[in-house]
Amino acid sequence: MVMASGLSFPAAAMRILIRTSKWAIWARRLGSLALPVTIVPVFLHREQMIASGDFVVTEAVAAGLAALAVFLALGAFARLWVTGDRGWGRAASGLLFGIACLLPFAWLGYQAVRYPMANEVTTDIAEPLALTSGVSVAPTSAALRDRIAEAFPNARTRSYPVDATDMFTIVDNLVSERGWDVRIQRAPPTALDTGQINAIAMTLFGWRDEVAIRVAGTAQGSTIDMRSVPLGGFHDFGENGRRIEEFLLALDQKITLTLRDAPQAPAAGETEPPPAPPDEGDAGQ
Repeated sequence: MVMASGLSFPAAAMRILIRTSKWAIWARRLGSLALPVTIVPVFLHREQMIASGDFVVTEAVAAGLAALAVFLALGAFARLWVTGDRGWGRAASGLLFGIACLLPFAWLGYQAVRYPMANEVTTDIAEPLALTSGVSVAPTSAALRDRIAEAFPNARTRSYPVDATDMFTIVDNLVSERGWDVRIQRAPPTALDTGQINAIAMTLFGWRDEVAIRVAGTAQGSTIDMRSVPLGGFHDFGENGRRIEEFLLALDQKITLTLRDAPQAPAAGETEPPPAPPDEGDAGQ
């Protein structure tokens, strides 16, 4: 029994009430809300169930919720350290959810700073490849072209000692491997003609870009040019330049292996070696 002012109270009635931090509660609530708001629109955008403009607005709301969750979680940690209230687990959950949602935005921000804001990347500025989507592409200034060339040094016209008909088959196979949605597929009729493939490529977050590839036959083999253009009006975050570089480097490797494994024809003036004479034992049979 505990005596106070002449009154007695049971010892159990003197328990200290430990509260749960409201900052921690709201940090977890907002972090839990930001997670689906960040992820679900990506799948909807990839399936073209929402427009790109709505997708950007939704993701901006998700980023705001995630940032607020991180702020409340950090504030909750400071308050919990002082007050001794409950809520460490809730604050940690809100912090982890918030950081997980903000990581894609941080990555996109890094790409936006790293790469120039290009409305197209092409290997042939003089004769850019025709597009099928009808997207309007503003002329690229000389200064921007220099920045693009510096950012994507491997996005250059390729020339190979392979005739255009065989080269078109190789290019077509590489396009199929990447799962691009082919819109035009025009093979060169002869080894000295020109063929072209136009396809739609999708980024991780669901934006669409049109890719055009030209195979032109020459007397020495064939040349390859590419053009990649974002269909939306947003920063492409270097996606088009990286796509062209990746494709052309893969094509370099493919052609290298093809030429290495191809049978070597005899040089001019050389004759095929005569067949080996039969063994004496075989002749007597």
